[in-house]
Amino acid sequence: MPSDPDPPDLTLLMNVSLQVSARLGMCTLTIGEILALGAGSVIELDRAANEPVDVVVNGRALARGEIVAVDERFGVRITELVTPAA
Repeated sequence: MPSDPDPPDLTLLMNVSLQVSARLGMCTLTIGEILALGAGSVIELDRAANEPVDVVVNGRALARGEIVAVDERFGVRITELVTPAA
């Protein structure tokens, strides 16, 4: 397979915005359980408090990391990159 003599110029893509979120965990609730939620309700997630969170970019897990404080806000320190599923 011949190599591409002129690789694509990706500079136009560098300013494209992507949705990035940190996913703490997940759970499944019934409609009845959802309707019973109120102030003070606790939803138990599928991860332990000391487990890494997923960094999700446009709906796909990209990395894992730990929650950190950045001034008065939350942040995520990346600890590993996720290998995409084949």
